[in-house]
Amino acid sequence: MSPLELQHYLHDHIPLSKAMAASVVTMNECTVVLRAPLAPNINHRETVFGGSASTLAILAAWSLLYTRLRKQGITSRVVIQRNSMEYMQPILGEFTAHASLQNPDQWQQFTRMLSRKSKARISVVAELQHEGHVVGRFTGEFVALA
Repeated sequence: MSPLELQHYLHDHIPLSKAMAASVVTMNECTVVLRAPLAPNINHRETVFGGSASTLAILAAWSLLYTRLRKQGITSRVVIQRNSMEYMQPILGEFTAHASLQNPDQWQQFTRMLSRKSKARISVVAELQHEGHVVGRFTGEFVALA
């Protein structure tokens, strides 16, 4: 799956991503980076709405799991179970979410559990960045269901 294919998938299956004008910057086995502009995500203070910031982080984290599982030929539904978001400063313009596994060495255990029990959990982190500065941090626990 290419970045453009992932972007189309997100826009077709998660309409909020299209409304946010989210785009896929890069993706590989270790990370997914999504970007969103200020205009469709603006709040009354002319900064990024907190819900949009959190949503972009969730989308990036979910996309990382979705693409990794798909690449390995594992069909499953991935849903978020819980998350926390730390907003470090207002976001004044275009922003990105950089998602990666919280503990990459747990991937094999995650896929084994999914294969054995048809259900597995894993944590993903994402940094929000604006103009090269970290402006937020996300941690989420996701569940994959076979």
